[in-house]
Formats: sequence, C-alpha cells, structure tokens
Amino acid sequence: MATISASCYLFVPILLSLCHITLCATVIEDLKNLHQPPDFNSTIMTNCLKNPSLRYCSSSPTDLDEIFKYTIVASHLCNESKNPNCVESFPKVDLRNRPNVAPLYLSFDFFWRYCPLSIMSIDLSNNSMKGSFPIDVLYCTQIQALDLSINEFSGDIPVQSFSPLTNLTFLNLSYNCFSEIDLFDSQFFKRFNSSSFLHSGALLDHKRFTLKAIILLVGFPIIVILMVIFLGWLCFQRPDFLPRKFQRRRRFTPAILKAATAGFSIKNLVGKSDVVHIYKGILRDGTEVKIEMYWDDISRDNYRKFVEECKVLSELHHKNLVRVLGWCRSRKFRAIITEWTKEENVEMWLSGSAPTWNHRLKVLMGVIECMRYLQEEWPEVDYDLKTSSVLLSENMEPLISRFKVGDQNSSRRKICKFGVFLLEMILNKRVEEEFDGGEAGFIRYMRTLHPVELQQMIDEKMEVTETTFHQVKQVLSIGLMCIDQSNSEQPSLAMIFNTIARAYRASLVLPSANHRIFHGDRFKGHMRLQSR
Repeated sequence: MATISASCYLFVPILLSLCHITLCATVIEDLKNLHQPPDFNSTIMTNCLKNPSLRYCSSSPTDLDEIFKYTIVASHLCNESKNPNCVESFPKVDLRNRPNVAPLYLSFDFFWRYCPLSIMSIDLSNNSMKGSFPIDVLYCTQIQALDLSINEFSGDIPVQSFSPLTNLTFLNLSYNCFSEIDLFDSQFFKRFNSSSFLHSGALLDHKRFTLKAIILLVGFPIIVILMVIFLGWLCFQRPDFLPRKFQRRRRFTPAILKAATAGFSIKNLVGKSDVVHIYKGILRDGTEVKIEMYWDDISRDNYRKFVEECKVLSELHHKNLVRVLGWCRSRKFRAIITEWTKEENVEMWLSGSAPTWNHRLKVLMGVIECMRYLQEEWPEVDYDLKTSSVLLSENMEPLISRFKVGDQNSSRRKICKFGVFLLEMILNKRVEEEFDGGEAGFIRYMRTLHPVELQQMIDEKMEVTETTFHQVKQVLSIGLMCIDQSNSEQPSLAMIFNTIARAYRASLVLPSANHRIFHGDRFKGHMRLQSR
C-alpha cells in the first residue's frame, strides 16, 4: 500500500517505514495494532516548522496519538478513493457506491478535523447512509465539490456551517430526507443550482404545496363545520359530556335518557301503564335516577306550565323529599327525572317488617320536619301524604315522593292529612284497603269510636310496653286532634312537631328493664284520650 505524499505535509519517511506492515492490513487493524515510531514527535515538529498552516499544528495541546491515527486513516482513504499516486497527491475523497466502507470513514471525526488541504472533492453519494447531516466533512473548508446525494440523511441542513466554504461551487444533496430550509435562508439556494436539492426535502415541493393548500382550503372549513356540528350535538343532545359549568341545569335530553337506560331496555323498566313508563337509569356521572316517562300529548301551554312546575320542584332540597333532578321533552314523551330510591313505602314497611315504636316515631319526625320546611319555604307546593306514597330510604328516612305546584291544599287540610297518616302508622287499620271513601271514610269511622275501642285497634306488632304507653297515648291524642275538623283550635305544625319530638327523645332513653307488653283489655282504665 502506498502512503500519503509529502505535498500533503504528512510523514512520508515514517509511513514508508511502515509499508511492509500495512500492505495487507485493514484500517481498523492498523489503528488497533500500529504504534508511533520513536521519532514521531520530532517529525511533527519539523513538519509544523516547515508549514505552520497544517491543521494539526494549530491544535493545542498537540494530541500525538490522534494525529498518528489521522495519518493511518489518510493513507487508507487516499487509496480507497483511487487517487492515482497517494505519495504525490490526495485531491479527492471518492467513496460513492461504497456502502460498506463509506460510513466507517465518515465516523473518523479526527480525520476530518485534520482534513488534508489538498482534498478538493468529496463524494459520498449512493451509500444509503442514514442519520443527520454529516457535518464533520465541512471541516474541509477548502473543498470545491461535495456530493451527498442518494442517501437517507434527514433533519436540518446546517446552512450557517457552509459559510466558510468559499470555494464550494458544486453541491449535490438530492434524494435525501432533509427538512425544508427556512425562507430566511433563501440566499443559500441562490448560491447553488436548484438541481443540487432535487427530492432532498429542502426545497418547497410545489405539487405537494398545492396539495397541502387544497387540503387546507377545503379541509379546514370541513373540519370547522364538523366541529360546529359536534359541539351543537353536545350542547343539544349530550350536554352531560360538557364541563359542568357549561351544562344546562335540570334539563335532560332524550339522548341522555336513552344512554342512561341502555336504550330504554326492558331490564331497566321497573313500572308501566298506558300513560307512564318508569325506568331506572344511571347518568354519566354515576348518579342513579328514576325516569317517569309520560306518553300523553299535551298542549304547548300545558307543557310550559309543566316546565315551570319542574323548575320549582327541582329547587326543593330536604332530606325527607325525593329530589327532582330535572325534566325532558321530546316529540313522543315528556319525563320527570328524580333521584333513585328503593321501592319500599311506609305501607309495605308497616305490614311486613313489624317496626318498633321508636322507628315509627322516627318516620313521623321526618315527615313533620318536611312539612314544616315546605310550609315555611315553599307554601305553593302541595304533596300527597299517604303511607302508600311516602317512601323509605336506605337509612329508614321517610321520603315524600309525590308533590306538585299550585292548587295547594290549605294548611288545615294538610294537618288533617297528616293526622290520618299518623293514625295509620299506629293503628292496625289501612285506610285505602278497609274504608269506603278513603280518608273521609276513615275519619268518619274514627269519630264513632270510644277510647276503649280505639285502644284495641293499636297495632300489636308494635309491642307497646308499659313505659311507652304514655307516649302512644300522647301521639294518638295529637293525631285525633289533627283529624277533628269540627274543632277550630286545630294543632299547629310546631305543636305537632314538639309533641312527637318529646315522645321520640323519650323512646331513645327508656329503661331497658321494663318489657311488659300491653294489648287489648290490658289498656282499659289506663287510656284517657282527648274526646273528639
């Protein structure tokens, strides 16, 4: 193998002495096995004295090991590039169509830092090399031609790094994957022919630009229209997907109800009649609801009244009221959405589980507290107070479930209805089942009873003890006063509440030792109810 020439200011005497070792060796093996000659340092000093412009002479401190490796690579690369006489000249680096060795020589950054000043042309084309722009080759600032075409280089072209290459007249970066050059760097294009950048990615592709412009001009309005349609769908069909502050309170859409009931599936249908279907649903936030869907056709004025009523009812907040969450209307139905409660009502509770006296008092307390709330805050709201319409929550709190706005009963009538509810809670009688005329028939019947007859009607499942007997007597007395419409001195809600509250507090502190139970005639002589 020939060595690099003296005209390149290298170390001809040293390298010639090593020729017999390197003739059959590869560059990797040479770099691994060759060692610096003893006079290597003095040779470098002599060369730098003769020609201070040598690139390695400017390095401080001088890296002898790196410079020696540079001479090894230079001798191999000169031959690989098929220079006619590497002893005399090294004018070009020609590694085109050499995909096996081109990346190797490109990786020797120390060679490019000391690039021989005689190199005028670098050709690394058609090697399928990948990665970013090989910026190390630009250390050869004296070159006149650079060809990196037909590779797979990508990323930005270091435009500013080309400034020192004043002699560069030929540049070929075609058929690569570079990023487009900024328009502010347009002077870089003027320096070279457009053929230097064919299919390099650096030039703006007019066809692609036209396609992008068409896509932008046509696609953008379509995207905007689709977004408007989608947002409109969200606002008018599924507002539950919007942030909470953008949701319309209390107004539900058919799409929300359909999603909550799995498409109004039969498994979620819990009640049905000719006019109303009742579904159990789960809203998007996990809230369980009851949906009462009415399949009646009402006028616009009636629907407006229906909405106004729902707005009022949805403002009610009390622990003993079933909460109205909102309403819905479609072309086929209107619906009221309330919180989900278990279907057990007080009537079922009384006949099935034999509740104790203090449990019954707790229910009466909740009902009267709710009545006071409605009287003070919402006097325009009427309610249905029956054992069949008052539900029970999971923690046995009573829930008034039927109420409406307008045409409300007078306070006197509401107290009378509570009296019927109270008596039905204590006595072994069911108003709807046993009396013709419902409440009116029950009241007429109660007015015919004597105290002894009344005491015999006390529900035996309540297991009244000697210590609770006085409480039962007081509560029964207040119930009879409530239904006595002939008496102008009907008790107020406050008086009823105080009476029941005292009995409830007393039932919680009763001595546990007294368990004597009174039934039937055992009450005779002990009970003196207020005459009707």
